[in-house]
Amino acid sequence: MDLTGRTVVITGAGRGFGRALALLAGRLGARVFVSARALAAAQRVADEVATDSGARVDAFACDLANPASIRAFTEGIAAHADRVDVLINNGARYLEGPDLWDADDDAITDTIASGATGTLLTVKHFLPLLRASVGADVVNVISSAAEARNHRSQAHPAFYAAKAAQAGFADILSHRLRPEGIRVISLYPPDFTDGDPLHSTWDHARTEDGPLTAQSVLDCVLFAIGQPRDCFIRSFHFEQM
Repeated sequence: MDLTGRTVVITGAGRGFGRALALLAGRLGARVFVSARALAAAQRVADEVATDSGARVDAFACDLANPASIRAFTEGIAAHADRVDVLINNGARYLEGPDLWDADDDAITDTIASGATGTLLTVKHFLPLLRASVGADVVNVISSAAEARNHRSQAHPAFYAAKAAQAGFADILSHRLRPEGIRVISLYPPDFTDGDPLHSTWDHARTEDGPLTAQSVLDCVLFAIGQPRDCFIRSFHFEQM
């Protein structure tokens, strides 16, 4: 797939899957913008992308639990770009612990704010730039925890609540933005391996009896945004072992 000439924004890009998305977007020719809660983490990935592929890339701090930080992030990108072609909502706080008392009130509030409110406000403030694209895609990396009666994860109930809210927002957003030609694509992966999906040997881990790999989730993102504009793929759900 070729992303040359397309502007790609990735939240939660300071490590893991967000970092892999940024590296891949750079290799495919995109103009890349990355964010993380700490600017230093985002800048490390931006430097890595630039070294890896020579792509144009800028880093921003964005605390998805802080509305002012989200506004500053979107304003910063608007100063560098006249449109956004692909917005990937990858950032959200994970919280572990099956019992409500496994986390304090601040952690619970932060988890729900970053995953639910953060996604909503990010899309809201990027919407003018998305509408300026001739064919924009909003990609939401949600979680199988948002699926009805999926109790497999040991995540805290606050994480389940955040992801369920994110899924509800994505569903109505897809319906309301479709007449404008803006596609909303949501992925509901279970826990997947966190190796380096861009490593040349990583495909050896992709077997039918093994866990879902980050590379397979990346492939789903590329497949969805690479489809002709009359093809609206609303969601990806994954069979679990």
